[in-house]
Amino acid sequence: MTRFSIAVLGVSIGALGVLAASCGSAGAQIVLPGAAAPAASGEPADARPVRKPDKPEKSAADFSVGVAAVVGRPLRLDGKRGRLLLSGHGKLVRIDKFSLPGEVISDPSQKCLIDIVGEAPIEAKNLGRPDGLARYQAEIPACPFSFDLLDGAVLVPAQSQACVFQAADCQASPSGLWGPDAANLEADAKSIERERARADAAATHSLRTLQERLKGRPEADDLARDESDFASRRDDVCRDYEKEAVHGYCASRMAQARAALLRARLIALERRPAAQD
Repeated sequence: MTRFSIAVLGVSIGALGVLAASCGSAGAQIVLPGAAAPAASGEPADARPVRKPDKPEKSAADFSVGVAAVVGRPLRLDGKRGRLLLSGHGKLVRIDKFSLPGEVISDPSQKCLIDIVGEAPIEAKNLGRPDGLARYQAEIPACPFSFDLLDGAVLVPAQSQACVFQAADCQASPSGLWGPDAANLEADAKSIERERARADAAATHSLRTLQERLKGRPEADDLARDESDFASRRDDVCRDYEKEAVHGYCASRMAQARAALLRARLIALERRPAAQD
């Protein structure tokens, strides 16, 4: 197991290091000596007898991507704050740079920035594709989080609680869409709209097929509830994305995530042993 240590202005306090604890317009730097998570693991195999998916399901567009879709691209939370830079290949993903925006604990009206660095890039653990997208876990002391890879973006699910950096008097959350700087998206609004339309069409295809296959089953109610909640979740994630009304980038990536999830559920349904149907 990788060991972490924290040094706050020379005072050892535990699992993470803060070199500078100023907030407001300045930032705090968190040092993770030898930061590297356990080696990426492969996806578990299913040894049960399976049926081959029908041809109609194979026609649904696949929006799952690998690290090549985000490697070397500076990503910003809501297209305007912080910085996340990834590297890697295959199923290996590393966090090279990570600056997390937050608010001052003692004065929430003030902003702060936590710069998390290490002696080496932080290696993220591969969690497979539980919801259709490649998912990784970053074991950062005081702020562990998972993230899904999208085309040119990273989606971090909502956190149950904020990451607290007491030494820096700062609390923050990585939750949301980390994507390109919004200033670079306006010229691509039309192509982004086409990407969303393609994702929406794929999601609709998978949804209709799932509804037909699950008709009369308890899972059909769960699917209906989840579908009705999707618009709300998308609005929550995209509400603060910079100039979203102009380019629609966040909504397009949420549409891709939805299409990937429904496709994965459809494939999982097709792989069930015949005795379960």
